Amino acid sequence: MSAIDYQHTFNAVDSLLNALKPLWQLVAFECNHLPWQQEYPHLAQKVWQLDDTEIDILDMDQQQLVEMLLPSLISDIKQSKLPQVDELISQLSLLVITSPTSAIDPINSQSLPSGEQPHSKGQNNDLAHFSAHIKGRKWQQIIMFANQVDPQHHSKLPRLPILEWCAGKGHLGRLVAKQQHIEVTSLEWQASLCRQGQFIAKQWQLPQTFICADAFAPIDPSKPLLLIDQHAIALHACGDLHIRLLKLAASAGTRVISISPCCYHLIEHSHYQPLSALAKVSELRLSRHNLQLPSQQSVIASTKQQVSRHQEVAWRLGFDSLQRDIRGIDAYLPVPTIKQSQLSGSFSDFCQWAANQKKLLLPNAINLSHYFHLGIERQRLTKRIALVAHLFRRTIEHWLLLDRVCFLQEQGYQVALTEFCANSVTPRNALIQAIKIIE
Repeated sequence: MSAIDYQHTFNAVDSLLNALKPLWQLVAFECNHLPWQQEYPHLAQKVWQLDDTEIDILDMDQQQLVEMLLPSLISDIKQSKLPQVDELISQLSLLVITSPTSAIDPINSQSLPSGEQPHSKGQNNDLAHFSAHIKGRKWQQIIMFANQVDPQHHSKLPRLPILEWCAGKGHLGRLVAKQQHIEVTSLEWQASLCRQGQFIAKQWQLPQTFICADAFAPIDPSKPLLLIDQHAIALHACGDLHIRLLKLAASAGTRVISISPCCYHLIEHSHYQPLSALAKVSELRLSRHNLQLPSQQSVIASTKQQVSRHQEVAWRLGFDSLQRDIRGIDAYLPVPTIKQSQLSGSFSDFCQWAANQKKLLLPNAINLSHYFHLGIERQRLTKRIALVAHLFRRTIEHWLLLDRVCFLQEQGYQVALTEFCANSVTPRNALIQAIKIIE
């Protein structure tokens, strides 16, 4: 896709999100009714027709979610007073982002290249050994991402030394060093992880070197982290960490950048700071809460985890109704994170704990059963508000990704936005590949 195409897509996504902000730019916990019910009556009717179990299933499958709710949303838009209705309806196709995927099959990628042998005694050339202590799903992601940054599979990628950003123990860098026979520098701020990663690299006699440094620390001009003749890679670097990489790499003119962003809400500022010229003039202003939407999809949540989460939400909302009555203030009051063990107690115990946390005195004669049931009813409401907001989670992420793509294009890079693995492996499967255009 050309720079003009990415810019055109960004503008379309930006227009869609702006027009339908009332449906997604809200905090479900703070609502005691469907805030958009009058403007979107068909959509409201549809979500109340769904049972709670159906909502849980839909929430895990973006395609099904869109297919279920889109007809009602279109009906409401057609009857609305929104400007440029026909154009808005055509833009609704952006609610599901389908990008080309060229990821390798993890099932067929369980051995090292032919002839490769680890040097440590007792080890063999099985990747299952090479990937010891890495969870299966994470290892699949590493394999697929490593394939995407390998010049052997992508002729446009030059063969360059690798900088692995926010490396942890350097699992990704270690595989890249092994497969590409290339020098890898792994940057990580936790000294213990650096030591462990360096020990494993030494065991396998790989050209991987760890630098223990803070990615946000001021750059020493005599010791730059990013170089021109380098390929910077980052798999699931969070928020400001991957933004820092993009800015440093663009400033240094690093020839190749390959990143998969994650956790967009982990930023220093209260609101998102756009990167590209297009995003900077957008009317959208994304809070940290808004930035959490792309991450609110689980493809691996167990039934036990779901039940536990539903119980916690219901209890929190029950206490919220209670505290509003006690304080005489109709406003949500955040309560700190609880330990899972607290959910094995009673609702009464939870309310007492939450009241202590917020320095509130619970009246002696209080009907906690009433607030318990209020919490359950409010949970049913918030699930439906959140479900509609989740229609836009992929589109919001697309907006954020396109902001990064357009920024890199403005810095003189040829950029491709694809996916490195299937959504079932991880919903955070976007891949931005940027190659510096050399005049």
